[in-house]
Amino acid sequence: MSELDRLREEVYEANLELVRRGLVTYTFGNASGILRGEDLVAIKPSGVPYEELRQRDLVIVRLDGSAVEGSMRPSSDLPTHLVLYRAFQAIGGVVHTHSSFATAWAQSGREIPCLGTTHADYFHGAVPITEQLRRMEIEGDYEVNTGDAIVRRFAALDPSAYPAALVAGHAPFCWGPTAGAAAHTAVILEEIARMAYYTVTLNAAAEPISAALHDKHFLRKHGAGRYYGQPDR
Repeated sequence: MSELDRLREEVYEANLELVRRGLVTYTFGNASGILRGEDLVAIKPSGVPYEELRQRDLVIVRLDGSAVEGSMRPSSDLPTHLVLYRAFQAIGGVVHTHSSFATAWAQSGREIPCLGTTHADYFHGAVPITEQLRRMEIEGDYEVNTGDAIVRRFAALDPSAYPAALVAGHAPFCWGPTAGAAAHTAVILEEIARMAYYTVTLNAAAEPISAALHDKHFLRKHGAGRYYGQPDR
């Protein structure tokens, strides 16, 4: 199997994982992956129902957006994915959903505060939210400008320590070293968003956990001295 075939298979499975986990309704959402050595991106075609999606339907484009393979239009969110791939060199997959709880936080214009250790296991801070896009950005290259808004928000943030962003008034974009990892992040983000919503509903004055507790949980999974899970083989 060629590297491109493996990428196509992984991206197809990542898209199906979004369905299995209940993160998409009808055609909402998409997953992509990149073959860094050749700067090729595989992504779901636009508007194709997931129950009809086949691996051969995936569209292959270059990092500059030019078509390589596929008879259908790529996802309309492709330009956003491409901006993220160009800006965040370590990522290998991007997922966009309109999952209910994460999208509710995006629509409220609020970042998701770290209110507990489940959140701290995956994000080294609050889940960031972009600024609202200006009218000229919406009426111009909207999807490119959406990606640019995420990149601006990450000017002082490490994308590997914050593997997702909320686009204000829109929905989340998630990423990871592979398309499968990005889908995993999307599942975790939705659960974190759900927990945070319930927490502030029960106690509107709930405060983020301490920096010490936050660091402990994040670094034991992601730090140089991480000890969660089994050693690499």
